[in-house]
Amino acid sequence: MIPTPIHVPDEVLDDLRRRLRATKWQLDAGNEDGFYGVPRSRLQPLVEYWADGYDWRATERAMNVYANYRVDVSGIPVHFLHRPGVGPRPIPLILSHGWPWTFWHWSKVIDRLADPAAYGGDPADAFDVIVPSLPGFGFSTPTRPDMNFWKIADVWHELMTDVLGHQKYAAAGCDVGALVTGQLAHKYAGELYGIHIGSALKLSFFNGDRGWDLSGGRPIPPELPTDLREGLVAFERRFAGHLAAHVLHPGTLGYGLADSPVGMLAWIMERWLSWSEGEPFSDDDLLTHATIYWAGNGIDTSIRTYANNNRYPWTPSHDRKPVIEAPTGITFVGYENPPGVRTPEERVQNFLGGDRAEWYNHVNVNAHPRGGHFIPWEVPNEWTEDLRRTFRGRR
Repeated sequence: MIPTPIHVPDEVLDDLRRRLRATKWQLDAGNEDGFYGVPRSRLQPLVEYWADGYDWRATERAMNVYANYRVDVSGIPVHFLHRPGVGPRPIPLILSHGWPWTFWHWSKVIDRLADPAAYGGDPADAFDVIVPSLPGFGFSTPTRPDMNFWKIADVWHELMTDVLGHQKYAAAGCDVGALVTGQLAHKYAGELYGIHIGSALKLSFFNGDRGWDLSGGRPIPPELPTDLREGLVAFERRFAGHLAAHVLHPGTLGYGLADSPVGMLAWIMERWLSWSEGEPFSDDDLLTHATIYWAGNGIDTSIRTYANNNRYPWTPSHDRKPVIEAPTGITFVGYENPPGVRTPEERVQNFLGGDRAEWYNHVNVNAHPRGGHFIPWEVPNEWTEDLRRTFRGRR
């Protein structure tokens, strides 16, 4: 394979700036508190900077410090970044992002995982790091119209074994990437050293008639204490909007998002700000990830993944227990604690006492008091150490 540096054509960037400058702004009256969504007072200055200040070429140079490749995996275009490991025996590790993530959300942990000695760690913990853009996301576009998380797992396995030639490898992921990684550990457990994930959903999460409903159609019990009720409502408000839209009408939403960079930015920025703890993204960070979505023309195909998760339900490849057989490490973070859970210790016990724990061959479950949905971006040190611990003794 020959490295293919990332380069967005000038005409794409020129068209982006033209569209940004021609934005027709809504009035957004009475939304200073953000009750109705991203306030114009927050969005408009960012858009003006995107059009006339943000330097994408500087971002490209940072990305191209690493080797980037574009390969064909059984007809699926796949972009991935590669950072060779530095140590006595690095093992290959594939990192799967989520939505509205990009491959660059792993940028704070790539070097830590590849060269632990440079960060005060043990070189024996080194990984050969592969960071792809999920099919339909970023620069892995276009893709098949039926792509979903368990089909991505098949693409990843072919990438790692047939294209890159690894007989055995490690995998990690968060959000949708955790489902991809869990499917690898279910279907291809014998060819994995193990996995590490940032959540621990059942692979059947999207199965059923109401895949957009976090409650599964169950009403909130009237006897629930006020604090738990308020916490549950706040948790569902944070995630319900995009789940419903993406599962039910991704194509309709996609027309607007694919045509308007401001509409696209507002839709994904809403999630970056509400799902993270304490706004860990600078304006340049926000615009880097937004430009990846825009330049790759991947916003509509990325959100369609949700509908396909529900339209083509997950089915097991075997009936053994646990369902996810490969050794599994898990990282939980405080900002995503379920209602009523207040400490890391309670979060671990909440998982171990629930019905999801039996799905996993869990060998290393950790929780941290801080950090939001974008775990390796928000708490890179904690994520890195948790992941290293999962694979010690399993190389």
